[in-house]
Amino acid sequence: MSRLALSPLPLRGLFRVQRQRAADERGFFERLFCMHELAAAGWAAPVAQINHSHTDQRGSLRGMHYQRPPHAEMKLVSCLHGEVWDVAVDLRHGSPTFLQWHAERLSADNGCALLIPPGFAHGFQALCDHAALLYCHSTAYTPTAEAGLHPLDPRLGIAWPLPVGSLSPRDAGQALLPDDFEGVRL
Repeated sequence: MSRLALSPLPLRGLFRVQRQRAADERGFFERLFCMHELAAAGWAAPVAQINHSHTDQRGSLRGMHYQRPPHAEMKLVSCLHGEVWDVAVDLRHGSPTFLQWHAERLSADNGCALLIPPGFAHGFQALCDHAALLYCHSTAYTPTAEAGLHPLDPRLGIAWPLPVGSLSPRDAGQALLPDDFEGVRL
């Protein structure tokens, strides 16, 4: 029995993952990750790293982060507490959806996750106080491959649903995209 339902999204390679909950009077059980079930969406490597983030204040932004090749990563992002507006931006050189973004509302209640392929930047805005995310990564974090976009870059035009609250110095310090940005060559 499949516990993860995959739905393709408008940006090729990006998927909404709906966790299938088994519930009874005690509560529920849900699978957060299954390499076998996610293989149909391109997950081919073991999980290299699992991260947990907690965002205290509603309106806070985190992102837009990615790793440059050869450390480009696939990630599965799930919300374990609260609710977030989760955004992926296509940075793949030559992609027909280059620099387009897509967002999904992820919450502890809706059981949705976002499966983000290599060559995408990722970020989110907390829609409530005390939002917690769990990330499964196909590649370990490599500081020398770290890269990011400014989350308020007008060239991206991300429609954040709330007024922007807290933004880290790292994220606020990201440069705006230059006109000659060619994207990520995978």
